[in-house]
Amino acid sequence: MMKRFLFTLHKPSYDGLYVQEMLDIILTTAAFEQDVNVLLLGDAVFHLKTNQNAKKNIATLFEILPTMDVNSIFVETESLLERGLSTEMLAQSVKLKSRATIAEFMAQFDVVFAG
Repeated sequence: MMKRFLFTLHKPSYDGLYVQEMLDIILTTAAFEQDVNVLLLGDAVFHLKTNQNAKKNIATLFEILPTMDVNSIFVETESLLERGLSTEMLAQSVKLKSRATIAEFMAQFDVVFAG
C-alpha cells in the first residue's frame, strides 16, 4: 500500500551531515515506490540556490530527486523572501506554499518526517 510522505528540511547545508542523511532517507523511501515529497523551510531554502560557494554544492544533490521518483519539492514562500531569494535564483523548479497554509498542507500526508 502506497503512503504519502512529506520530508521537511529546516537546516542549512553547512550544518554537518544533516542534509546528506536526510537525502539518504528520502531516496530510500522513494526506492520503495512511495509518494515522496520534500518541503524546504527556513535556511533549508539555500539548498537549491544556484552558484553556491561551498565545498559541496547541495543543489546538485537535489537535482537528482525527480529522477528518483521524488514527486515534488515545495518551498515556503516567506522563507525565500526573508532570505532575499526568488524562484529564479533556485537550481530547479519548485512549488510554493505560503506559511499560512503549511499546517493544512502537511495534514494531507500519511507520514510527515521533520528533520
